[in-house]
This record gives sequence, C-alpha cells and structure tokens, in this order.
Amino acid sequence: MVHSFQSRFRLNNGVMIPYLGMGVFQVTDQQHVPGAIQKALEAGYRSFDTGAVYNNEKLVGEAIGRSDVARDELFISSKIWNGDQGYDKVLKAFEHTLANLGVDYLDMYLIHWPLAEMYTETWRAMERLYEEKMVRAIGVANFKEHHLANLFVKANVKPAIDQVETHPFLPQNELRTYLAEQGIAHGAWSPLAKGALFQNPVIGEIAKKHGVHVDQVILRWHMERDTITMLRSISAKRMLENTQIFDFELDADDMKRIGQLENGKRVGPDPDDVAFMMASMEKERAMFS
Repeated sequence: MVHSFQSRFRLNNGVMIPYLGMGVFQVTDQQHVPGAIQKALEAGYRSFDTGAVYNNEKLVGEAIGRSDVARDELFISSKIWNGDQGYDKVLKAFEHTLANLGVDYLDMYLIHWPLAEMYTETWRAMERLYEEKMVRAIGVANFKEHHLANLFVKANVKPAIDQVETHPFLPQNELRTYLAEQGIAHGAWSPLAKGALFQNPVIGEIAKKHGVHVDQVILRWHMERDTITMLRSISAKRMLENTQIFDFELDADDMKRIGQLENGKRVGPDPDDVAFMMASMEKERAMFS
C-alpha cells in the first residue's frame, strides 16, 4: 500500500518511479500546457508522461525547462508511436523525442501499442537505447499476456512496466497476476474511466463515508493496489486534491465493494481489436495534427 505522495515504486531494474504522475494526453494548447506543468510542479508532481502521438512533447519540454526543479528530481517518459515502430525508425524517433523534450535522456520509454509483426523489432531498438543509457527504463503499453509472452521469446531485457487501461470497471486482474509473476510493474491509464464512474452509487457511498470526492476514492483504490497511475488535469484545485488521496485509506469492505464493479467495460480500444485500434489511433492523430 502506498503511504504518501512522495512514495516511489522500485521497477525491476532498480529505478524508482513516482506512484502518481501527470499524463498529458489531449493537452496540446500552448496556452494551457505551460501553466498545467507549472501547477503540477508546484503541487509536488515529479513524473510527467507524454507520447509522440500526443503532439505536445515540445510544449512539455519547454515548460519543464523553465522550472527550477533539477532534472534528476524529475521522471520523464514518452512512447513510441505505431508509425515509428521498427528498429531504425525507433532510433530516429527517439532522437526526435529527446530534441522535443530538450533532455539528454529519458527516464522511461514505452511501446505505445503492440503493433503486430513490429513490436519485437521495436523492442530490440529500445534495448539498444537502454544499454547505451539513453533511457533508464523501457516498457510497454497496452500489452496483453500473449503480447508479452511473444516478446519474451526474443527479448534480452524484460519490460519494466506495462501501462494499460485500468479502473474499477476494468481492473485487469488476470493481467495484474501475470505481470506480478514476471516482475513487471502495472501502470494505469484512464484511471477514472473518463468520468464514467463519477455517478456510480457504490463509489458515491464510499466517498461520503470517508468525506472525500468520488475521484479520490477511485485513485485511492489504485494506490491500495500498488498501481503506478497517470492522471490528466489542468486544474490546480484538482491536482492538489489528487495529492490528498494519501490522507485516508479504504478498508477491506470498501475494496470488496469496488471489486464487484468489474464489468469489462473499456473506454479505449481493445489491443486485440486491431482494426478498431488503428482506426481510433489514426482519428486521434488527425485530431492533433
């Protein structure tokens, strides 16, 4: 169980990552990004998670560069996009990401999606970046058990993390067990199910019981499960509230009731539905281009 906002998770290579970080998916307005990053830094956030397809790496890098927080206090991660998968493309894309962010190295680099026939070659390039100490930890996102098992056949380095859609509707219990057996950290994106849980009566009753907000209950659930969680918010008030989830704990009954909300409902693409995944991702890319 995570006890404080300053707590960090030890990845399988010894690198320490904050449990709670700021994700910047769909935060692309050059008027909003600098302010959001500054507010997050002032609130104590030190982990920032972006991706090449988000089209905001440069904005994030400029905002972080203007802060007085030392680089070694920050944990900066990004993701390789589908169109940049493949050995040579990855190395080129990585250099572009470093230039955009204005840093000499990344703390973590992830494969964004398990693109069929490509991700093993992509991983080989990422292993090279890791061996050359250009990135402190490498991992994946949206990989299911069979994707990971296929990767293990050729991998020399195990992923440090698998960042997947996770929330009470989709707790990823079987995948979590598999990740634990393999020594891979569980990371959560869309931890609040894009607000789909905010009107849930069970969450509401638990929030009332503890005198907190419903989103704080959901985030505390993630912390009770030892999950590295990325949040997206540009509100200073919300950022501060997120840091206060360590002021209370969920008891066994709370966790049981939340556990019973599982229904398998996703708010993002299923990594096994390739056609839907690619259509969704291309639509998102068009939105940000």
